[in-house]
Amino acid sequence: MADRNTYRSVGSEGARVDAWDKVSGAAVYTTDIERPGMLHAKLLRSSVAHARLVRIDATKARQAPGVHAVLTRDELSAVNSPVYGYFIKDQPIVAFDKVRYVGDTLAAVAAETEAQAEAALALIEVDLEPLDAVADIDSALANGAAELFEEAPLGMLPKYGVGASAELRPMANACYVFRYSTGEKSAFESCDHVFEDTFEFSRMHHLHLEPFVTVAETRGDHIEIWTSGQNPFPLRKEIGRVFGISENRITVNTPYIGGGFGAKNNCKTEPVAILLSKLARRPVRLCLTTEEGFLTNTQHAARLVLKTGVMNDGRFVARRSEIYLDSGAYSDASPLVAEKAGYRIPGPYRWEHIDTDCYCVMTNTAPAGPFRGFGGTQTSWASESQIDMIARRLGIDTVEIRRRNFLKPGDAFVPGESGMDSDLEEGLDLVVAEFAGATTPRKPNRGLGFAIGFKDGGGVNKPALARVKVATSGDALLQCGTAEIGQGIKTAMTRVVAEILDIDAARVTYAPINTDHTPFDQGTNASSAITVMGQAVERAATNVRDEILAFAGQQLNRTPESLRLCDGMIIDADDKHPLNLMVMGYYGGTGFEFSADGYFKSPGDHAAPLESPCVFWEIGWGGVEVEVDPDTGKLTVLKLVVSGDAGTAIHPLVCRGQDEGAAVMGLGQSLFETMKYDGTKLLNGDAMGYRVPLASDLPAEFISITQEQGLGPGPFGSKGVGEGGMLPVAAAIANAVEDAVGVRITDLPITPQKIIRALKNIR
Repeated sequence: MADRNTYRSVGSEGARVDAWDKVSGAAVYTTDIERPGMLHAKLLRSSVAHARLVRIDATKARQAPGVHAVLTRDELSAVNSPVYGYFIKDQPIVAFDKVRYVGDTLAAVAAETEAQAEAALALIEVDLEPLDAVADIDSALANGAAELFEEAPLGMLPKYGVGASAELRPMANACYVFRYSTGEKSAFESCDHVFEDTFEFSRMHHLHLEPFVTVAETRGDHIEIWTSGQNPFPLRKEIGRVFGISENRITVNTPYIGGGFGAKNNCKTEPVAILLSKLARRPVRLCLTTEEGFLTNTQHAARLVLKTGVMNDGRFVARRSEIYLDSGAYSDASPLVAEKAGYRIPGPYRWEHIDTDCYCVMTNTAPAGPFRGFGGTQTSWASESQIDMIARRLGIDTVEIRRRNFLKPGDAFVPGESGMDSDLEEGLDLVVAEFAGATTPRKPNRGLGFAIGFKDGGGVNKPALARVKVATSGDALLQCGTAEIGQGIKTAMTRVVAEILDIDAARVTYAPINTDHTPFDQGTNASSAITVMGQAVERAATNVRDEILAFAGQQLNRTPESLRLCDGMIIDADDKHPLNLMVMGYYGGTGFEFSADGYFKSPGDHAAPLESPCVFWEIGWGGVEVEVDPDTGKLTVLKLVVSGDAGTAIHPLVCRGQDEGAAVMGLGQSLFETMKYDGTKLLNGDAMGYRVPLASDLPAEFISITQEQGLGPGPFGSKGVGEGGMLPVAAAIANAVEDAVGVRITDLPITPQKIIRALKNIR
């Protein structure tokens, strides 16, 4: 595996802050948390996809050995609201009227051991009245289809800016639609060519190594949880709403998280664990199995219909998109994903007219929610595939058609939006150059493909607070709510603080996340940590440094501007004054602690379609060389090149790891990964049956290029990375397959069977 690093980086590489904890096994995850007297919980799940809950009787289970609490719909009267969700409150803690998919939660038991809890589950009697089920987008939208919700659940619409809008429940079995339009629809009339193509995107599972897990401990009217969740503060807020408790009586602790990729947002295992703890008056641990994870959250399957108008020279003019996301049985974050998918479908190109509708369609399958790329995976697959198809139809080079239409640095993505902060052409040229020797002479059945992954990053209107405290010794403590989920954020943030305070990074400690003490953060998502929280951390570190220099200036009778802080020393021209001696001399033997906060939020602006301009743009450039066996359809990826723009890499190796990990997920999405359903029954919901890339599946050549174009808004010009490397891979592979053997695959994953069928159709 090769690495191509360009431009510059901040500081030396060094080890990750969390490296020793993780390689030694000392790292504490939520799965490791134990509380005195802790019980263990298990869930009873529905074996029916859609049914009315007629009767549930847990009398025998309550009398079973070791059982301390049983939760059914009969206990929901103890909560303020029995349902939760993002924009739409539709997912019950346990089923109270219906079950809506195979795996829906009917009841829960807390016992001394998991085995006792499992045994008690078998004693619960359930009567269900089966209802017709809808297994996919087509059946859900068909006339007369069974409805998952006869009455619309409580929901809300966010504020949108110019050109954007949304609607709750636009039709039966569609819980949300996001719409965006700009320019004149008449633009299609001026086009030389209008092409319409349909693309299918398969459902995937996050397959994070650490399962969904919560430890809950209730004491009177106080709730404390340890959770593997990615957004402790919004989670605290939702728990407060569900249980009718003020947020200052809820404590959320977030230890290390063993992967999540978006799945571990908002309520998952937390409400059940909390309610069982209240019933049992004991701490309760609810840890799902890997198999249960498949039934808890997934990526959206999707259908994308793109109508694109272009001129003879390949200039893009207009794009009309209809996107249908399979949201599964509950809305979860589907409205947010629809918002992003609908907004990102134009890609990083210039258009005179854009018109998009993105629907969230409810089906009797496992709920879908956030997934790495957050709608960008679906839209990059369709958009970048169609762009290649259009280029070939017009006889234009597939790389050249992109160059002709790229937005330039500083160009607004759409009217009212922020400008591009990466040079798209420069990034594409770096990737294309890696294939210079593969173009001539071309070997039979080999092909090249390129694609651009594109998403707005940093979240929408997202606030962040941070606090930096400096002790008498000059050592620093950083408090911020960004969770370490494997992405290396502890390393990056401590480096930012160290750089500003001019101390070794080892002298900065990243405090554990506890919502009682940690400043607010909206959540660890949208590649936002270094650009949103990073700016809050940068400001906190700058503010505390200025506070220290102001103090030193008073002691030395100097202006703060004439002093600087370095390695715990105050530098005054050529003189060095130990900070600790100055502090002790003024405050006495107990010493002192300097403390300052930092805050960042992208300003609101109604001119921006999402009511707040994008913080930064995350771009992923990808290129592949493939070989296809026309007799068997076997597809071999010979070479994979991915590149992301980190702006300025705070830690180059961590950035590289993020891009390469994302690219491997993209490879899995392209070739293997799909949740296979027989109607409403999941067939491969386990780690053995769900195919992910193996080490032997990696290309012989796998190159990552860490660009540092320096245009990011984060500290020292940094930008978020970690999602962009996934986005271009699927389309690049499909484009390479057509280049190799002349067939176009428009549904994922790209399997030998699909290639053979396509080849037979052209022979």
